[in-house]
Amino acid sequence: MLVHPQFDPIALNLGPLAVRWYGLMYVAAFIAFIVLGRIHAKRRPDMGWNKDMIDDLLFFGIMGVVIGGRLGEILFYQPGYYLSHPLEIFAVWKGGMSFHGGFLGVLVALYWFARKTGRTFFQISDFVAPLVPIGLMFGRIGNFINGELWGRPTDPGLPWAMIFPYVDNLPRHPSQLYQAAGEGLLLFALLWFYSAWPRAVGKVSALFLIGYGALRFAAEFFRNPDPGIFSGLPLDLSTAQWLCVPMILAGMWLFLRHNR
Repeated sequence: MLVHPQFDPIALNLGPLAVRWYGLMYVAAFIAFIVLGRIHAKRRPDMGWNKDMIDDLLFFGIMGVVIGGRLGEILFYQPGYYLSHPLEIFAVWKGGMSFHGGFLGVLVALYWFARKTGRTFFQISDFVAPLVPIGLMFGRIGNFINGELWGRPTDPGLPWAMIFPYVDNLPRHPSQLYQAAGEGLLLFALLWFYSAWPRAVGKVSALFLIGYGALRFAAEFFRNPDPGIFSGLPLDLSTAQWLCVPMILAGMWLFLRHNR
């Protein structure tokens, strides 16, 4: 069986400043957004985007990701802990970011940007959707380096079963890497190909909702479920799976509704 390398979460020290791998993964995600955004703008000039617009949108997107992701972690997963340790709310360098919270934060940022530029919300989200999955991939790699969000116990005969020594000595699924491959690379390939040609407004956004929701829902069967506000509900689904259900339903509705 494989053993998690137990990476040092600090990548390098710059004097009194400790640069963490988790933070570097966010930087890599934002750089990928800019690079892919400029490529996407060139291959789809009909969408009317330029590098200045991409840079402006990134700024507000970062605010939405960080604030929404942190609030999502606090409200959806660990409200009791953060209520007892309020100063930990600001310790974002330790990890603890909820995708669904970050997603809601980004939706607010996209809505504001749409109002600012005189475009519709779905014109903005259709451009952004193919640029997001690579950032999600980097985030999951950061989770793997941190040794957090490990998988469920599995058969020791599984060739890639991994022991996380700081958890226990059980072979587990390296679910962080599953999610990096599924919600990251696979979803990126699907959206990048689909968005290469003009589609009805809202279709690309709808495909992102369906694709992410379905892939995350499936990945949760291999990931050790996080405690959350929806734990203990019927069907034995995790909090993340319950949060994915409205994403999938909304995506299906959008895909069927937007045909122009």
